[in-house]
Amino acid sequence: MEKTFFDQFRTGDYQRSNFEDFLSAVNFHYEVPSIHITGTNGKGSTACYIASAYTANGYKVGLFKSPFLHEFNEMISINGNNIKDEEFLEIYNQYKKQIDKYKLSAFEVQTFIAFIYFKNNNCDISVIECGMGGEVDATNIFTPVLSIITTISLEHTEYLGYSITEIATQKAGIIKDEVPVLIGDLSEDALTVIVKKSKETNSKICYMGHYVNMTYSETGYSFDYGEFNDVKLTSVADYSVTDASMALEAIKVLKDRFNYDVNKVKEGLAKVVMDCRMNVVSKKPLVIIDGAHNPEAMKKLCSNQLFLVTKDKPIHVIFACFRDKNLGNMFSSLGAVSNDISLTTFDHPRARTEDEYFLFMGDYPFFSDAKELLKAKMNEFPDDAILITGSLAFAAYMKELFDKGTF
Repeated sequence: MEKTFFDQFRTGDYQRSNFEDFLSAVNFHYEVPSIHITGTNGKGSTACYIASAYTANGYKVGLFKSPFLHEFNEMISINGNNIKDEEFLEIYNQYKKQIDKYKLSAFEVQTFIAFIYFKNNNCDISVIECGMGGEVDATNIFTPVLSIITTISLEHTEYLGYSITEIATQKAGIIKDEVPVLIGDLSEDALTVIVKKSKETNSKICYMGHYVNMTYSETGYSFDYGEFNDVKLTSVADYSVTDASMALEAIKVLKDRFNYDVNKVKEGLAKVVMDCRMNVVSKKPLVIIDGAHNPEAMKKLCSNQLFLVTKDKPIHVIFACFRDKNLGNMFSSLGAVSNDISLTTFDHPRARTEDEYFLFMGDYPFFSDAKELLKAKMNEFPDDAILITGSLAFAAYMKELFDKGTF
């Protein structure tokens, strides 16, 4: 599906009135048993691990995730197979009159079509990732069998609020009456909000347990989690172990409803390849692409695990981000691992331009052409490491250059 297809739809606001009127007009109902996931970081990876584990166990599994990296079709899949253009258009054309009448946003259209697609295909279970927040998010239109909140930190503050408490309140909006909620490592302020909401809804709080025996290799991490021994991941990012552990706990919580074979679960997790999460796309020079796009994610990226991958090579950073991101905290983490940080931009309506880096131009040079910047760094530092980061969309753009054989 061409990206420009979605240019016709509403963007830039965060409200539900149009969507709710639309859903009422089309008499929307969603009966597919589903898991709903929100969180500042880790929700996409957790969703993919859960979906792959259930697929490996023979279930028909719908997965809705965002954003897409290369083409829209990635957002909607069943058992790892992305929706086809003609399948998307068949549903879209069926509801086009109402979509136009209620002026839906691009994400609302994508969400609605995903739900109808999973329903029409009689999925056994679906895994639904929130786009942003929870309470007002377009995905928050059904009652799940399990709610998951991975992490909570400051993000999208202009929409979700300027404090952890406000943001946690938004994310707690996916908690439903008497539906268990699984939570990750939350701050005291965030946990207070979640506990209050769970009491109001009589929802049992479940906690992720502890993984042990985590071992790193150049092919990925392995670890133990309860009954799941020697779980192998293809990811060399240590935060993937946390995301996979969250997925394993979710599967355990739902075991009475969706039984599983331990070995098949492990097979499913081993098949997951997460693009733009600590992807090594070149060995000489060593080029790493990671879509860290907020302070919490950048802090995790710049932990000791980065040095496991770079093996103490000097690190040169190529950075581009969206204009709504907290640059100061991200640069603080990057400055701890690199003395060479270069700023750039890319073709995206939300990408920060040279003028929008003005507060940091005295500390970091700006280059208008990311492709030429990377080429220069690879030629200048063939024995070092180059880290490309700052935005998932930027990471996807740069990885596509490698996929096409540009470098």
